[in-house]
Amino acid sequence: MGLKLEMITADSTDPGPLAQWWAEQTGGSSADVGEGEFFIVTIPGGPNLGFQKVEVPTPGKNRLHLDLSADDLESEVIRLVAAGATEVEHRGFPGFKWVTLIDPDGNEFCVAGSHSE
Repeated sequence: MGLKLEMITADSTDPGPLAQWWAEQTGGSSADVGEGEFFIVTIPGGPNLGFQKVEVPTPGKNRLHLDLSADDLESEVIRLVAAGATEVEHRGFPGFKWVTLIDPDGNEFCVAGSHSE
């Protein structure tokens, strides 16, 4: 296969602070690579995240979102909410749970627990 996942990119009206927020949440580092128009968050071991400036965000539900995992789902959700995320809903089925949240810019993302939770 010739394709490799390099980056997941989100639109934002203010990409700098959003990139910094995601860098802090993932243990990554944020860099302005586009004169305030494009930021890259480099995440150890993961694909990079990109945040590009747009004048008007795309309306409606996200067409793409991040699915993250955590060894301790509840503690991680508490930490993310304290850092500025908004909890939307706890979801799941037997053997698999996740929580949908919204980042400070209104983008949905999910955090899943271990399959044994």
